[in-house]
Amino acid sequence: MNQLLQTSPAALGAASFGSSADGMLVGLVGENAYAMAPGGEGKHYLASGWPMAKPMGEWTRADFQGHGGEIDDEAAFRTKVMEQAQHQEERRQLARREIPGGAHTPWGSSHGGTVYAEGVTAHSTAGHGGFKLSAERNRKVHPMLRAAGGCYEEDECWAIVAITFPHLFTSLERRHAERTIKDSWPDAWEAIFGTILGPGESRTKDQRTFETEHAADWIVVSAITSDQQKGFVECIATPGGKRDAGILERRFLVPTDEYHIGRFGFVIDPDRHSIYAGPSSFAGWQGRGSP
Repeated sequence: MNQLLQTSPAALGAASFGSSADGMLVGLVGENAYAMAPGGEGKHYLASGWPMAKPMGEWTRADFQGHGGEIDDEAAFRTKVMEQAQHQEERRQLARREIPGGAHTPWGSSHGGTVYAEGVTAHSTAGHGGFKLSAERNRKVHPMLRAAGGCYEEDECWAIVAITFPHLFTSLERRHAERTIKDSWPDAWEAIFGTILGPGESRTKDQRTFETEHAADWIVVSAITSDQQKGFVECIATPGGKRDAGILERRFLVPTDEYHIGRFGFVIDPDRHSIYAGPSSFAGWQGRGSP
């Protein structure tokens, strides 16, 4: 398997920019519209809408339904729009072929498919979808990632198809696939590409580290704003954040301004966060004390 092909977004002349009727910076790629929409606390996020038939100057926030995550500034917004322009142009050049539905898939009857190449077809169904590889194509998938039947669902497993056949995917799709494999199957990534993923490069590896480092700590598994203790969050925590039946649970009070869940959970500091045995805001704890 080859390393993913790498390219940078280029100014393809396929994107245009302007201002909306309500003053947002907006961009257009084909019929796909994007806006640098205001969020809370002075932040912005990438909003999207489709199709857009009226001129940019008539667009408003109400024309956008999609949410593409936070963006830092105008330069970041323009980069995102240009990525989409490159993506659309590369898709055109790949000349994928649409086929009618009817095929049987693990996700139900196909409503239609897209042929990326002989033996590589993406199917759409009523509730889900994914890729179906022929037996010959599936043999090319690395054994650590290979699905026995050659079916790869659309949420994460599509990325396995993309890193196996990178020439069938756009630069943007390959970048998303790389991120997905690193996050979800870091051991496979390291074995395939002969590298070691460091901190911050894989969600799964980072979570393993967190769980190892805090195996003996109290980790919050449920939290609610306290009705009895104003300014505090009432937290239920277990050792290592485990949720097994019969696991020991304790309640703690954490100041509201300190309670930030973090990437993998909130760690109780016994020197700062006291065990709480008073009346509970949790329905299941009403009338119970703390161990």
